[in-house]
Amino acid sequence: MRSICFSPRTPSFSVSRQSMSPSRASLSITPRRRFSESMIEQAIDAAAIIIMKWDAETSAYARVTSLFYESKREAMQFIRSVNELQKIMHLLVPEDSGSEKIIQAQNLMQIAMKRLQKEFYQILSMNRAHLDPESVSTRSSRTSARSSTSARSSTSDYDGEDDEIRTAEDSISEVEEISSMAMSDLKLIADCMIASGYAKECIHIYKLIRKSIIDEGIYKLGIEKISSSQVNKMDWDVLDLKIKNWLEAVKISLRMLFTGEKILCDKVFASSDSIRESCFTEISKEGATLLFGFPELVAKTKKSPPEKMFRVLDMYTAISENWQEIETIFSFESTSGIRLQALNSLIRLSESVQSLLKDFESTIQKDSSKAMIPGGGLHPLTIYLMNYLTILADYSGILTDIISDWPPPAKSSLPESYFDSPDSDESPLPAISVRISWLIFVLLCKLDGKAKHYKGVSLSYLFLANNLQHVISRVRTSNLQYLLGEEWIAKHEAKVRQFAANYERLAWGHVFASLPENPTASMTQGETKEYFRKFNSSFEDAYRKQSSCVAPDSKLRDEIKVSLGRKLVAVYREFYDTHKSTVGDERSVRLFVRFSPEDIGNYLSDLFFGTVSSQSSSTSSSTSSHHRRHMWSQLRA
Repeated sequence: MRSICFSPRTPSFSVSRQSMSPSRASLSITPRRRFSESMIEQAIDAAAIIIMKWDAETSAYARVTSLFYESKREAMQFIRSVNELQKIMHLLVPEDSGSEKIIQAQNLMQIAMKRLQKEFYQILSMNRAHLDPESVSTRSSRTSARSSTSARSSTSDYDGEDDEIRTAEDSISEVEEISSMAMSDLKLIADCMIASGYAKECIHIYKLIRKSIIDEGIYKLGIEKISSSQVNKMDWDVLDLKIKNWLEAVKISLRMLFTGEKILCDKVFASSDSIRESCFTEISKEGATLLFGFPELVAKTKKSPPEKMFRVLDMYTAISENWQEIETIFSFESTSGIRLQALNSLIRLSESVQSLLKDFESTIQKDSSKAMIPGGGLHPLTIYLMNYLTILADYSGILTDIISDWPPPAKSSLPESYFDSPDSDESPLPAISVRISWLIFVLLCKLDGKAKHYKGVSLSYLFLANNLQHVISRVRTSNLQYLLGEEWIAKHEAKVRQFAANYERLAWGHVFASLPENPTASMTQGETKEYFRKFNSSFEDAYRKQSSCVAPDSKLRDEIKVSLGRKLVAVYREFYDTHKSTVGDERSVRLFVRFSPEDIGNYLSDLFFGTVSSQSSSTSSSTSSHHRRHMWSQLRA
């Protein structure tokens, strides 16, 4: 590549000689067939006129004026003259490399190249805004959009909206025209300098200016050189902010910064694949390496707050979803290091995710808190794990790739139902589904151990029912439902019902037993009074003990209340209606019949909120019932 781009100045024609066509080679052997001595002199003299006019060392006008901005026609004439001069030099060198004419032509060529270097630099510098990567990368898309709009306008009536669109299009077109002209001028100069053996000078100027633009763009996006030790010393909030900046930076960099620069390189140096590759690589390599190296530093950091998992997954997603763009933009062999850095970051991020998942499981398993949750409510561990898994499920596609080769949990420690569906031979669960099932199973095992700390067994079952219901609720309202499936949900809903039934039997069984098996069977006044007395005592005792219980999930709360009402209120109503009149006089009724069926229903409706009214009576049942329904609706909301 150096032999092409960086050939020595004298002789400065090795590039052109190597690339000459057969016809041109024949001209060098018999130059007089096409050029007479007088024609050569005329061509050199003509070239000298325009070249010397723009010699900044001899002309004050040339020092302060741009050839390409002053007169595009004269600029084209300048380029043609230089090209003709180059042809003449190729003809003269084989005959007499030390002749007066060749020396004059060489001097003119050096002046011309110096001028073109100045023009190349000026165009690059003065058009930084119009040649910024964003403008270059969006030109084609804007052109397509404008064509689409023009087609639409041609088939519709002009109105105010069309006028606004045309005004915006005119403004965009003006910017794009300047950008296009600058790119064409740069290509013209680059082609001329490369053909004349001055590729090295042209490339040096291009790299100098364009690299500064890329480096500035990367810096403005918040990407800077940083060491692993610096990352480890950062507070998580600071590092989290840098990760957020990086997530935005990688999108802008790929879609605009590097894409735009590659388009510009391809346009300006279209005549040489090797130069195009060399320029783009040197301009983009440092910035791209910094960009794709940052995730690897984050993955290696020792900080492991819960949020790190999701930031790492965000970064993994950003690289993996843009991998095709990365391979397209950095497709050259000389940019393979950039692709390798991006791939290394993917690998490190993947390893970090696996490590964080193991740490998360370990945290759940090591939880040893023995504090009992009042009223059998939700344990913080349940809330924490389900919040975590709910967010994790949003990354199921990425996680499937990351943990696809993970071995499943040991079957000795995990029920068979957690591994496969009934037709497991045909459709085994994905690795991510097995892993999430396992994490929930670990939680349920921990909850089972914590439930044993309650003194009342009935409260233990309510605790298990509440927490499992919360798990199911979060599964149903998130992407977890697609990972675990309806069969998993149905099985665990059955377990909730079983826990609730056990709670109901242990907490309210003695109340059910206080009523006769046949509530309408005939009995003596004494037997009736004894049944009412036993019911009053058992109900008050059960209500007092259960008044502090909670059921945060409205669905579970309603199901328990409906079940209690169906078994208790209905039976008590039959007994009440049949035997109230047999208790005796009004004084005996007040003494033994302390609750009406409506009172029992009202008391039950107050349960499972954690706080209940201490006064519920038949005299205020309508008002209190309305108040409770209002409060209940607010709590549900």
